[in-house]
Amino acid sequence: MPVFALTEDILFPPAHLADRSGLVAVGGDLSPARLLAAYRQGIFPWYGEGDPLLWWSPHPRFVLFPRELHISGSLRALLRKNAFAITFDRDFPAVIEACGRPSPGRDETWITPEMREAYLTLHELGYAHSVEARQGGNIVGGLYGVSLGRCFFGESMFTEVSNASKAAFVMLVERLGDCDFMLIDCQVFTRHLQSLGARMIARKTFMNRLRLALAHPTLRGNWGERFDFIA
Repeated sequence: MPVFALTEDILFPPAHLADRSGLVAVGGDLSPARLLAAYRQGIFPWYGEGDPLLWWSPHPRFVLFPRELHISGSLRALLRKNAFAITFDRDFPAVIEACGRPSPGRDETWITPEMREAYLTLHELGYAHSVEARQGGNIVGGLYGVSLGRCFFGESMFTEVSNASKAAFVMLVERLGDCDFMLIDCQVFTRHLQSLGARMIARKTFMNRLRLALAHPTLRGNWGERFDFIA
């Protein structure tokens, strides 16, 4: 299938027209309107420094349904010990900056300065959210993503202390489950999230679930007062 070149109009081709790698389109910009339109159509941006702006909708899609969250015995014991204080939307800039830093086995990052600015804007508009795992007041792990309807689109996570990002993710999923969220989009496979219950589904199934999730209102604004769990 051809890869579509985007124009100034905020329009995307249908996700099922992606090529075999999941690439849907190239070009456009990272304006809030275009980003939100992409997510609503099951499409997300992912590209490296110096590359053109690329838009993706992989098949199959890696997702987690909140009711399928799996917490191992060791992780559950760690959470019971209140090893981490989990906060929401308390320091989005610090989380996205940490997610963009090189780490062992990853010398480069796809979180370019333009991406950081775009998601900071979405955060200010109440659509992008962060989860922070803290020890001694310091952020030692966390994640960020975008929320629309009853779907959370996970973008990136980081950890500086063993199990910190898992603790943040578990608390996020549990809080979202309490709010009747239907879907956590993990985008592409990682063993880290597979261990927590994420699994592959067909793109068509993902799009059907996404439409149902988007039929609900979006929980915009700062999630801190709603979700914070301070040990």
